[in-house]
Amino acid sequence: MSLFLYREEIVMDKQQIVSFINENMFGIWFLIGAALVFWMQAGFAMVETGFTRAKNAGNILMKNLMDFCIGTVMFILIGFSLLLGEDVLGFIGKPGFDIFTSYANFDFSNFVFNLVFCATTATIVSGAMAERTKFLSYCVYSGVISALVYPIEAHWIWGGGWLAQLGFHDFAGSCCIHMVGGISAIIGAKILGPRIGKFVKDEKGKVVKVNAFPGHSIPLGALGLFILWFGWYGFNGAACTTIEDLGSVFLTTTIAPAIATVTCMIFTWIKYKKPDVSMCLNASLAGLVAITASCDVTDAAGAFVIGIVAGLLVVFGVWLLDYKLHIDDPVGAVAVHMMNGIWGTIAVGLFATSKAPGYAIAMESGAIKAEGLFYGGGFTQLGLQLLGFASVAAWAVICMTIVFLVIKATIGLRASREEEIKGLDICEHGLTSAYAGFEFGAAGMPDIDITYDDVVSVGSESVENAVPAMVKTSDIPDDKKITKVEILMKQERFEALKKAMNDIGVTGMTVTQVLGCGAQKGAPEYYRGVQMEMQLLPKVQVEMVISKVPVMDVINAARKVLYTGHIGDGKIFVYDVENVVKVRTGETGFDALQGEDD
Repeated sequence: MSLFLYREEIVMDKQQIVSFINENMFGIWFLIGAALVFWMQAGFAMVETGFTRAKNAGNILMKNLMDFCIGTVMFILIGFSLLLGEDVLGFIGKPGFDIFTSYANFDFSNFVFNLVFCATTATIVSGAMAERTKFLSYCVYSGVISALVYPIEAHWIWGGGWLAQLGFHDFAGSCCIHMVGGISAIIGAKILGPRIGKFVKDEKGKVVKVNAFPGHSIPLGALGLFILWFGWYGFNGAACTTIEDLGSVFLTTTIAPAIATVTCMIFTWIKYKKPDVSMCLNASLAGLVAITASCDVTDAAGAFVIGIVAGLLVVFGVWLLDYKLHIDDPVGAVAVHMMNGIWGTIAVGLFATSKAPGYAIAMESGAIKAEGLFYGGGFTQLGLQLLGFASVAAWAVICMTIVFLVIKATIGLRASREEEIKGLDICEHGLTSAYAGFEFGAAGMPDIDITYDDVVSVGSESVENAVPAMVKTSDIPDDKKITKVEILMKQERFEALKKAMNDIGVTGMTVTQVLGCGAQKGAPEYYRGVQMEMQLLPKVQVEMVISKVPVMDVINAARKVLYTGHIGDGKIFVYDVENVVKVRTGETGFDALQGEDD
């Protein structure tokens, strides 16, 4: 008898030990997940900076930084209690100051975890309103959404509010974070208006053309995407409480964005003849957003379909905003977060399955009511998801419309025309360049706006009144004539040209990498689905000053190696040179070009 009791005690001890380990292990993982979500702020900063112009890079970084810092202040003062305070009629949490009055008993982990999610919601908007929003106005918006708008609707879902009580499911925030952030973004971008030159209008005010504004650094955008994808494993997985659930969430969080990206690549490849880099980066994020609500209750097949739809939806969203709604969203925040946030919310009602390890956990806690429509659950969960989407969307639309209109009417929402053209870095922050010390672009010059709104008519004088052209000829004898030959050519043909020139005795040349186009305005290219009117292509400019070698020999040799028969083979320009001076010796003319130079 005593032996039996001893064995029973051992079994109980083992169970307690396992329970203790599991509880503490997942408690630590919960905070690690929060740290990963915080790291996503860096991802958002890089994506938004890379997809916008260099003159606004510092401003974008500052806004992403302040989203978290201002959000922390507001979350401490009121946001956290509204989200997770004692439920009041299913609508809000009871306001309180436990963080100050009862710190020893305060829920530290939940505060940090929900704070980083709150900051994510706020920062989504900065990309859609980039390059033309006053910094002060943005700070005010960031404070309001962190203090009131996000905490209240998140309480409905995660704080024991009325949607949670009904069984609405949004495991990691497709609805309460991404959709709300995306809705805030489209409302802000609409009220703010497009960047100067984005849309060309006729005399009746009808948009007749959409201009592409390529981001200044696709590598930064790609870095941001990989940071976000990495952080998303914490975003989606931090709340998991079993190894099986965590593994399943990691799997679905990997499948959906991968499938979305492949889908987008194939679609843009077919539609625009080349796979669109920036759109594919957006598609990865779209897949992550779409799987976020259902990541714990769907299987691989569901994640696969969710990813396909997300990859197509992000392309459609960008096109819709540009060509139909005429809303300027520089980074694709609306297509990624709003549209795929909606899709991800609804997808729970279609693809939730009891096969997923998280389904039983969600069912036990009341966080879900039934399987999805495609898994035999009927319309029960789908109806709840549609109700939740409609309710939260209505809340976000009403609140954010009021917020942006009040800001616009009081302190102003948009930067001045002059500030927008110069760039917000210099005007708002006194930052001459976010890349001081680094060359930028083909000529090391900062990007400047040349838009339809800013074009000034030049060369309007009549031909009769123009100054006559003067043709200057050289008086150097033909056998010692100095000629400059300038060749604009494709980069890939340079080595062949260099060898050809060396073979005929031309060894001195100056080589410059340039951007340019001819009468054909370059090959037609697309950026984010918008055809670029003039595509400046990378070229090589070779300059040679000829004295001994016959000029026609140079021309013939150059044409022989450069000719392909296709548009863009290049052009050769020939100039008379009046004089040459060798700095080291003082020799001039023909003599200055002879012998070794230093």
